[in-house]
Amino acid sequence: MLKHLRACFVADRVLYTLHARDEMRQEEFGPIHEQEVFEAIRSGKVIEDYPDDEPYPCALVYGHTTAGRPIHMVCAYAEDDDRAIVITVYEPDPDRWVDFERRRP
Repeated sequence: MLKHLRACFVADRVLYTLHARDEMRQEEFGPIHEQEVFEAIRSGKVIEDYPDDEPYPCALVYGHTTAGRPIHMVCAYAEDDDRAIVITVYEPDPDRWVDFERRRP
């Protein structure tokens, strides 16, 4: 899935949900910009898969910006439209994540 998501970002075939836009604007560690999401998807890796989500399978992707900012994003891939759908984006809280990849117990 990550290969498809990256290709969509490069081709500017990305749809941000209203929820994602709100989260990006209101992020507690400072607003997240589209360029940062693009940088994070390029460096990213899937840390959780949600293959049974409807209407499209999605994944939690962890990546970082060129400035080193950690970013989590839940993205779906709409195969029929060949489009990435960004469902939510946030900067992970280090108190809740181990190395930003595993949830703390």
